Amino acid sequence: MTRYILWEAYRKEFPEGYQYSQFCFYYAQWKARVNPVMHLEHKFGDKLYVDFAGEKLSIIDKETGEVIPVEVFVSILGASQLTYVEAVLSQQKEDFISACENTLHYIGGVPAAIVPDNLKAAVTKSNRYEPKLNETFADFADHYGTTILPARAYRPRDKALVEGAVKIIYNRIYVPVKRAVYHSLGELNNAIRKELERHNSLLLKGRNYSRRLQFEEIERGTLAPLPVLRYEFKKQSHAKVMKNGHVSLGIDKHYYSVPYRFIGKHVKLLFSKSVVEIYFNYERIALHKRVNSPYNYTTDKDHMASTHRFMTDCTPDKFLEWATSIHEDVRLYILKTLERKQHPEQAYKSCLGILSFAKKAGNDRLAIACRRALGYGIYNYKTIQSILENNMDNYEESLFADELPMPSHDNIRGEDYYQ
Repeated sequence: MTRYILWEAYRKEFPEGYQYSQFCFYYAQWKARVNPVMHLEHKFGDKLYVDFAGEKLSIIDKETGEVIPVEVFVSILGASQLTYVEAVLSQQKEDFISACENTLHYIGGVPAAIVPDNLKAAVTKSNRYEPKLNETFADFADHYGTTILPARAYRPRDKALVEGAVKIIYNRIYVPVKRAVYHSLGELNNAIRKELERHNSLLLKGRNYSRRLQFEEIERGTLAPLPVLRYEFKKQSHAKVMKNGHVSLGIDKHYYSVPYRFIGKHVKLLFSKSVVEIYFNYERIALHKRVNSPYNYTTDKDHMASTHRFMTDCTPDKFLEWATSIHEDVRLYILKTLERKQHPEQAYKSCLGILSFAKKAGNDRLAIACRRALGYGIYNYKTIQSILENNMDNYEESLFADELPMPSHDNIRGEDYYQ
């Protein structure tokens, strides 16, 4: 529907009515009455409006001479109207989030909310009441402790402030910047920054202060402080938890542990240059330092089942401490067992088996069995098992104490024969 079509319909009903130009004049007056504009009072430190300019700038490749168009990111604080402008290669989330972060560092603080347009880098699905945010952008906002309040789709008045800022920079920044040729984003942004400072320092129309002055005197103090570390951009991948309780980060070919109850589940990995986070159903179940070591494992012991955790915690000192709590003879026997085994795992299994007899046979019997075995000079699980199963720990003097006396026979020489 256009105004001309409306006018034609109007003339059919009222042939003697207004001509087209007069019709448009009265139509505009009517529209202003039925669709009024609300004046918004912006709170200091409350909102930062962000958007991309419709008109692009460009840089020229030094080697090929190719003209490369670049996007222009614009942001403005609602109250002081301090403006930030930066040229980026695209409107993709990497460039968009980087520009938003540079804005926060330019103003030296964090506002309560960021108001973006409904571009894909910020909003994956628009909705009047609860728009679905891009996960990476939401993570960025969480890192800086701010909120994302997307403007309504097809409602330019929701972001009228940044729309107005874009129109102003076309004159105050685009015009002087376009007078030179730039071969890199760095050169272009240096030129933009120079003109931007001039723009922020100009007195506002009809007022005796500039955007910069109002920001420094009033708004800077209302912003939340910046976090110590900058945001690390995160990528994501999906994987299935293996039976050993680990998932593979394919790009590094490295394996990271998750709690054993998630074995067999499909999880999502978010990873930056230094950190790997693992999520299941939007809940973070594991956090690891990123390790660039192919085909190796990073394991958090708390993620392991109790039996597996016990085996990984096994050390000679732990076995000796356990044995000491039973008896000194047990400690000596365990020490000899550890010394005689060639491989640590072989020794640990023997020690674990020996010490388990304390629960089956009791501490006293195990101590006596170890004392007897020390006399034999044989150090293994089978020896202790044989002593306890055959009740040899109950013999008081010797293994041969209960044997029958030597029988008398003519063919057997007695002790007197050798004198």
